[in-house]
Amino acid sequence: MSRLVDGVRHFRSAEYPKRSDRFQSLAGGQSPNALFICCSDSRVNPTLLTNSEPGDLFVVENAGNIVPPPGRPGGGGEHGTGGEVGTLEYAVRALKVPEIIVCGHAKCGAMGGLMAPESLESLPLVADWVSHSAAVRERVNAELPDASQEEKVDAAIKANVLLQLEHLRAHDCVKEALAAGTLTLSGWVYDFVSGEVIRWDEDQQSWVEIA
Repeated sequence: MSRLVDGVRHFRSAEYPKRSDRFQSLAGGQSPNALFICCSDSRVNPTLLTNSEPGDLFVVENAGNIVPPPGRPGGGGEHGTGGEVGTLEYAVRALKVPEIIVCGHAKCGAMGGLMAPESLESLPLVADWVSHSAAVRERVNAELPDASQEEKVDAAIKANVLLQLEHLRAHDCVKEALAAGTLTLSGWVYDFVSGEVIRWDEDQQSWVEIA
């Protein structure tokens, strides 16, 4: 705790004064540039990655950067509303964000667990959560039957981002905004070891580097 308390003290004395005008302007409301959906992994820092300031990003973080689809637990409707989809609706309908970015990352433990279900036997709630991405495991195992486990996890990280974009498109608030032309969806993968970020190019149907 002392490390975090020291961090707060540094923020109050050194960082807040640099941004006090911005915080004062944000007191009247927010208009973020994007909803950024990423993993809770401590190695992923969305504001650092995007060089953003307070007020720029509306952020959802969870294990595996997952968006439950409609009709599944946590996905809204009769099965109950989870924090992810409640935040999604608020971002799109209330804040009217112009973009949603789903960002996966290298060495994702959630995707490692997805591809090796036996490793999650002592973590039943985690296993249940990543089951929202079960289609990724099936797809990767079918397409890469002879690949190493590391190769399969790398493939799953990318495939999972694309699956979450599919899940997003199935939610009513996203469908409405896409149809109105007021929203775009983007898929990224961040390699924190190299600093490289790639994005999914829908036209080319391939991953390209963000340079």
